[in-house]
Amino acid sequence: QVRLVESGGGLVQAGGSLRLSCAASGRTFSTYIMAWFRQAPGKERELAAVSLIGGSTYYADSVKGRFTISRDNAKNTLYLQMNSLKPEDTAVYYCAAQTRPGTRYDLWGQGTQVTVSS
Repeated sequence: QVRLVESGGGLVQAGGSLRLSCAASGRTFSTYIMAWFRQAPGKERELAAVSLIGGSTYYADSVKGRFTISRDNAKNTLYLQMNSLKPEDTAVYYCAAQTRPGTRYDLWGQGTQVTVSS
């Protein structure tokens, strides 16, 4: 069974940077649409960034220009480089996969906490 495991979260000051990683088991990572979601305390989970199979990416307006999603298919790993972090970026960040593109996100990691202090 394919699993997603996030790492790289932590505490950082406003203006700082973090890089999240999501390691996927299995041999079909390259065929998945991958994404990063986040959920702040008391708020609904929201989509932050998407990595499509052909290399295209999508970003929520709230992170555009500051976050960069990337993937290394040879390593079965998804990344999220987060720069110019703001206190409002504080959330649990989740890696997710659409194993059948065009359907729902059906694989989820356990989440990693990102806390940005002011």
